[in-house]
Amino acid sequence: MVKYNKDDNLYFTCCLLEYIARKTLNETEVIVNYLGEEGISWIHEYADVLHCENIDAVTHELVERYNIQDGDYHCDKYCEEYDFELTSVWAIGAVFARLIEDIGNDTTKTLIEVYNSYIGKCINNYLYGFYTSSPQIIYGSYKAGEMLD
Repeated sequence: MVKYNKDDNLYFTCCLLEYIARKTLNETEVIVNYLGEEGISWIHEYADVLHCENIDAVTHELVERYNIQDGDYHCDKYCEEYDFELTSVWAIGAVFARLIEDIGNDTTKTLIEVYNSYIGKCINNYLYGFYTSSPQIIYGSYKAGEMLD
């Protein structure tokens, strides 16, 4: 498991969003938009308690509460085709949490903005591997509005 040492609640929130997305076959920004500011703020505020619960139970509760519908997005579809392992929710959560903290504004609004931006799609494109770039490159790409090398 990847450990993220700054805002642990933000780290767990980002990991949980990824987990819910994978369980419901949705892209992560779809889950962010289902939850909205209210749901994201609630998860962030109570993450220190939620992380002690069974993640499947927490996921089920949020899916029911926010009426999250199943999608047809299979984030692992290229993994089988190109024979590589799907990146863990913990690793992807850490990438998003670092970027959101680096931006440094209101956490909830920044989270929603990041997941709905082109950079969110770049990070979640496992075939391309942008998520393995340094935090400085990811942040610089976000600020520049285009992917940097």
